Amino acid sequence: MKYSRELAISYAHRWSYERNPAYFDFEHYGGDCTNFVSQCLHAGGISMSYAEDGWYYVSSYKRAPAWTSVQTFYEYFTRSHSQGIKARVVNLTEILPGDVIQLSFSPALFSHTVLVVGAQGEKKPGDIMIAAHNIDSDYRPLSTYEYIKLRAIHLEA
Repeated sequence: MKYSRELAISYAHRWSYERNPAYFDFEHYGGDCTNFVSQCLHAGGISMSYAEDGWYYVSSYKRAPAWTSVQTFYEYFTRSHSQGIKARVVNLTEILPGDVIQLSFSPALFSHTVLVVGAQGEKKPGDIMIAAHNIDSDYRPLSTYEYIKLRAIHLEA
């Protein structure tokens, strides 16, 4: 199945202020942001990869690091795959609804993953709306975050 940005966004709207009981809530175990975005992408049709270095969720104890870890998520989606979806880092002006943004609040590392649910105008941070867990949000302007740097990840569907 091809990635449906619309289905991913619909899932984000449905679950941005709640938790889907089919998935463990990692809010008190380092954060639920990447878990939430992974759920959105899977709902949008991205197949799980059960490879050792894959991206999958079976249970809270049986999941790939890429499902819940900001950095490993990034590494999984931006490396070259023989199958499945690929992604690349782009300028904010190239971001589309259904893409992903990761934020860094310190110079050392990226620590937050959000799903883009709206992007219009010049695609400056105030023009981009996101959905996220941790501080649960939907249609939140990216400009309301106080981040040091960001990486915009475009999913090539």
